[in-house]
Order: sequence, then structure tokens, then C-alpha cells
Amino acid sequence: MTSGLRGRVTRRAVLGLCAAMLAAGLLAGQGAAADGSGWIIGADQARALLADGAVLFDTRSDDQRSALPVEGAVPVAWPAFTEPDLPDKGKLLSDDTVLTGKLQALGVLAGKPVVVIADSQNGWGEDGRIVWTLRSLGKADSFMVDGGVAALLADGPVTVAAATPGDFIVARTDAYGITKEQLKADLGQPNLVILDTREPREYAGETPYGEARGGHVPGAQPLYYRDLVGENGKVLEGDALRARLDALGVGPDTTVVSYCTGGIRSGFVTAVLQTAGIDARNYAGSMWEWAAAPEADYPLEMD
Repeated sequence: MTSGLRGRVTRRAVLGLCAAMLAAGLLAGQGAAADGSGWIIGADQARALLADGAVLFDTRSDDQRSALPVEGAVPVAWPAFTEPDLPDKGKLLSDDTVLTGKLQALGVLAGKPVVVIADSQNGWGEDGRIVWTLRSLGKADSFMVDGGVAALLADGPVTVAAATPGDFIVARTDAYGITKEQLKADLGQPNLVILDTREPREYAGETPYGEARGGHVPGAQPLYYRDLVGENGKVLEGDALRARLDALGVGPDTTVVSYCTGGIRSGFVTAVLQTAGIDARNYAGSMWEWAAAPEADYPLEMD
């Protein structure tokens, strides 16, 4: 067992009761409180936060925003915070000063939450990725809206304060991510569950998005990220979510590492699992990075 996973297991032994209490929210179908513990909140909670001055990030495409505009929302795209070129395109920028400047320019304030929306039916889980980014950079009061923009606007327009220059300063944490070196070292550990959140064709070996090699990380289980979303665009909860996680061997005593192509879809899955009280981590480098590394050191399996 590597020191990274051993440290997480030790911490889990101390905080096991807390994890179980956190899991009671989404797994019991009660939703997550907007207190920093859950990454996903309901539309009513989101509207209340926005009425109190929270910043609203809109991760949808230009066409989606034009079709259903939300006045006052700040357009945000995940590549704004990542390395520009393959194979590192999924990884966050390494310069915290640059990231601080970007977030301040978008209006992120130290004392106000950030609410993130997406098109839950037609997107790629960008809202989960942006919340993962914000939390990884120390913005704990950042949340995605369950059901996305449709849920947020279901009861009519929202009141969104105009964005002003922010004052938030990045304080990066590694609690929600993992490097390829750490993942390689932890392969095969009994308390580790690896989830491949891509389409079945990608898991089987197709490379539609510029991956250097095809296949999946050894031992990874397939869980297409959309399988955690119901027909109403909202995240599964209660017995439905519990059954899905139980089938994958995911429980309060496991560490889950999710990946996709560049950490977007897996960022969404990480947000869901974190809200359910799971020690979940997003491998942001994902297949772009892993498949570009030497095959002898970073193998891939084909099923």
C-alpha cells in the first residue's frame, strides 16, 4: 500500500462516522446542505444563494446560452483553467497566481458562494468539472445545481447580481485529485475503486478524442457518467444511487478515482460521489495524459 492511500485510509478510520453522516444526504434522497459539505444543491437552495449575492457560473456552450439565457450569469469554460496543449490539457494550470487572476476577473469573492449551472441533458458534466476545479483551488463554497439550468429556471427567472472584480485568492488542495504517478502506485489496492466514466466504446478501446492509445486503466470499471443522471436531468438519489454504487463496490470505506478523457466527465462523477460522502478523486490528466505516457509504465487493458 502506498503512503498516499494509506494516509487516506487512516484518515477515513478517524472520520468514518462523519463520512456516514454526509452520505445520509444524497443517498437518502434528502439533498445536500449548502454548507460546504455537499457539492450539489437543489434549485431552491441555489436561488436563495443567488438572491444573497452569490456568483453564477454558466458552463454551457454559446448556442445553449443563447437559446436559454440567464441574465447576469458569467460564461465559464473549463479550458480557461487548464494547460493549453495535449497531453496535459486536462490538468489544472500550475501557476496559482495566474489562476487567482482568472478567478478574480470572473468575480469570485472570498465571502460569497459560486453557483454553477450546465445543460444537464445535453452537456458533458461541465458543471461538475468547474465545481471540482473551484474546490481544488480552495473555493469550498462552490456548488452545482441539480438538474442544471432547467431546474434553476423552472420557477421563473432568477435574480443574479452583476459580477464585480473578485478578491478570492487560490489556496490549492490535493484532497480531490490524484496524479498519474499516485494512481499507478495505488493500482490493485483493496480499498481503491477506479471508474472509467467514458462511453462504452471508449472503454473498449476507441480513441475519438485524440488519445495516444486505446483501452482503459487496469482494473477500472465502466460507469458512463450519464448513468448517474435520471430522465429529469437530476442526479440519482436514494435507493437508485445506492444500488448503482453498491454494484461497483463503492462504499464509505473505499477511495474512488474517476477518469475520462480530460477529467470533465469524471469531474462530474467526483462531485456526485463527494456529495454522497465518498472519498472521491478526479484524475484530471485522464486518458490524454495516461495514454501518452510510456506503455510499459502506464499500461492499458482492452476488453
